[in-house]
Amino acid sequence: MAVKKKTVFFCQNCGYESAKWMGQCPACHEWNSFVEEPKEKAAAGSGIRRRGTASKPVLLRDVSSLENERTLVGMPEFDRVLGGGIVKGSLVLIGGDPGIGKSTILLQAAELLAAKGKKILYISGEESLAQIRMRAERLGAIPDGLFLFCETNLGDIREVIETEKPDICVVDSIQTMFNEEVASAPGSVSQVRESTNVLMMLAKGLGVSIFIVGHVTKEGAVAGPRVLEHMVDTVLYFEGDRYASYRILRAVKNRFGSTNEIGVFEMREAGLAEVPNPSEYMLSGRPEHASGSVVACTIEGTRPVLVEIQALVARTAFGVPRRTAAGCDYNRVNLLLAVLEKRCGLDMSSCDAYINIAGGIRLNEPALDLGIVLAAASSLRDIEIPESVCAFGEVGLAGEVRAVGQAENRVREAKRLGFKRVIVPRANMAGLKKIGDIEIVPVETAREAIFAAEKKL
Repeated sequence: MAVKKKTVFFCQNCGYESAKWMGQCPACHEWNSFVEEPKEKAAAGSGIRRRGTASKPVLLRDVSSLENERTLVGMPEFDRVLGGGIVKGSLVLIGGDPGIGKSTILLQAAELLAAKGKKILYISGEESLAQIRMRAERLGAIPDGLFLFCETNLGDIREVIETEKPDICVVDSIQTMFNEEVASAPGSVSQVRESTNVLMMLAKGLGVSIFIVGHVTKEGAVAGPRVLEHMVDTVLYFEGDRYASYRILRAVKNRFGSTNEIGVFEMREAGLAEVPNPSEYMLSGRPEHASGSVVACTIEGTRPVLVEIQALVARTAFGVPRRTAAGCDYNRVNLLLAVLEKRCGLDMSSCDAYINIAGGIRLNEPALDLGIVLAAASSLRDIEIPESVCAFGEVGLAGEVRAVGQAENRVREAKRLGFKRVIVPRANMAGLKKIGDIEIVPVETAREAIFAAEKKL
């Protein structure tokens, strides 16, 4: 008589374990997230001791810092998102849609690091050696010091890393790796969690910086348990339309730097090229002498970025007006249109409204509120706002324009790109100095901002 294997149920979102199936996870409250898998054996990798750890507590002041051990990739946009380079012994997860460029940017980074004399180990579970060579030839030169290893067995991968001791290792992808001591299929909750645990202990124990590629679900989150993002040191997401040329690398978790930094890349025939001036890139192709177009300034990490906000407001032919928002929060757009109706006396309830952030970038900073309000008012009244006008500020429900952070950096960016007038919240004027010959117009309400924006230079 065959012995039935013992199984347990795991939550795909957070990794919670249960002896029976449940409709809602008691830990993360996600519905229908439990899957049945064979009961796993003892976790592998538990015998690896982290490098530099001791069997007794040590004083914090006696621990050496790793800040001076960062390695610059040679791609300023990539280094900025990482917080200033790769930290020794760190574990970095990169996620994104299929075809967005995850493997491409990691192979380009590996080639740059190998050209600097670093020993790089590129592990692939999805491509053959010949396929990786063909992609490397398309991207550029093939330096010495870049080793390839096509394998999915984590035991063999662990032996190679311990033997070769590379400076940096790339694992593409974590969903293809399997641990023989875990009785479930590759890509399952148990396999992803235990494989990441082994790689984490290797990174900390041997001081090897490891990059792992993670597949994403249709909702855009990294596939596997949510605990995967908690285990790694840094989580990077590649965003953007796979059919467009631009790509945005964004940090959503970073133990060694800011989580607000972005890197802008452009997909070309020879791979990903950096966009050092994203403001100029986002404003390219802006229409001339057109109503409903306003330039606003947002802050991504420490970098000010100018974007074009477009609005199209037209009389509706239906009883309920239609609202569409691309690149910004839909509910926020509805709120701002209601402010225009109530506080500014504009008839928005009988009009369809379409708001778009040109360039395909998605932003949610409140400083874009004033730009959305000005663009919608300009389109409704069909009055052009001069091309050399820039605006930023948060708009409240009373129609007031509230202060935002880093106002001086925003004004400097507008001046650098040739803008003549910038509309700012009056509350920001206390700490704002005169910058060159650019005209700074402080406003207190959205109504006042509309008149200031439409005024001829």
